[in-house]
Amino acid sequence: MALTRRQKEVVDFIAGFVDDNGYSPSYEEIARALQLASLATVHKHISALQTKHYLNRTHNQSRSVDLAPKYLIERQRIRKQQSLEVPLLGRIAAGAPVESVETRATLSFADFLNNSDTYALEVRGDSMIEDHICDGDMILIERTPEARDGDIVVALVGGSETTLKRIYRESGGYIRLQPANSTMKPIYVKAEELEIQGRLLAVLRKY
Repeated sequence: MALTRRQKEVVDFIAGFVDDNGYSPSYEEIARALQLASLATVHKHISALQTKHYLNRTHNQSRSVDLAPKYLIERQRIRKQQSLEVPLLGRIAAGAPVESVETRATLSFADFLNNSDTYALEVRGDSMIEDHICDGDMILIERTPEARDGDIVVALVGGSETTLKRIYRESGGYIRLQPANSTMKPIYVKAEELEIQGRLLAVLRKY
């Protein structure tokens, strides 16, 4: 069950209070900090959070509220995701200069790195250089046996050699592996001799 805005404020305040003081806040401290109308209102929110398994509490004690494992697990997940984010400050022209306008956003790598089906490879060679994939680049690959025509894939050919190419299905049961380099010829292979091991997600380059 999702939390309401006020319920999230309550449980986040309790977590911050515990982090700062080493013990739980009293109902009076929660009401005062969040400007809640009465202790009954605090009790209502605490009861709802207990029902949703975000808090545990012991009756008849002044500081009876404890964070439940569910909240701690979610907070750890969010912190891990935030550690994989970098500020996204706007756009920059690669052609004519444009006015600089700062934005407030983040770019998250969590979608890539939290997926067990994502892996990285280092590129060797220049066969994909016209797609701006250069020798020494690191690429992120989604492990999948499926691809559409035109996708850039990791292809295992003949059970022994792998290559990064665009894939196209041709007539007669053949697959064309197309390099992005005008000096190189495409590779034609029978469909049964090719295995798709993944699809390109992203290219990383360190200067």
